[in-house]
Amino acid sequence: MAQTALITGASSGIGAAFARALARRGDHLILVARSEDKLEALAESLRGEQAVTVTVIAADLSLPGCGVRLAAELAGRGLAVDVLINNAGFGSAGAFAQQDPARDAEMIGLNVTAVVDLAHAFLPAMLERRRGGIINVASVAGFQPLPQMAIYAATKAFVLSFSEALWAETRARGVRVTALCPGPVDTPFFEATGTPELRKAVPEGFMMTAEEVAAEALSALAAGRPVVVPGVGNKLLSVVPRLLPRRWMTLASGKAMAR
Repeated sequence: MAQTALITGASSGIGAAFARALARRGDHLILVARSEDKLEALAESLRGEQAVTVTVIAADLSLPGCGVRLAAELAGRGLAVDVLINNAGFGSAGAFAQQDPARDAEMIGLNVTAVVDLAHAFLPAMLERRRGGIINVASVAGFQPLPQMAIYAATKAFVLSFSEALWAETRARGVRVTALCPGPVDTPFFEATGTPELRKAVPEGFMMTAEEVAAEALSALAAGRPVVVPGVGNKLLSVVPRLLPRRWMTLASGKAMAR
């Protein structure tokens, strides 16, 4: 049976890959991002390739109350959400003291507050129906502090912890929740940090495609797994911080980021 999936940050990268993968299996889509032109172009392509309904909503999810507004918009259109994919987010690189406070606040709003707002908006109905799913996009950066990307890593640590808690709360009530923790992905993320040279620092064999990451996430959600870390090397990166003293890992990651 076809479901309706809401994907945030759907205009490019992992979000667009989720949209293509879900459209191929016949799911209807609600695509949300700030860039309406990019969303419309993707929607038109998907409608031409698959017999699915694609709804486009341009919205800035970094603003407070995004979940309430989006839920009201969808209710007005008679749309229910079966699967929520909280993918919208961004990062910035550099020493914390040199970062723009307004930009950091926007990052926290999008990476953290919007994830919570949207879960509040759509999870209760899923629980009432006793079916549904949520994928929250975290990161391998969420497994440890990351100097030079302090706020980004902290937001992803929140998403990881929040998702695991929701998984435990909802697993017996028909709803599945998965935290997706990718490592480096070949998307515009690096350019958006303002430090595109970070891409060159990715070890060979660690970079994955958005399509690979989306496919692993959807498989993990279907299997009811609370966390998925795509890629063998990234899985190792997620385990090491649990085995070594946290201070050592923080200093080591700081040296790696400073290169």
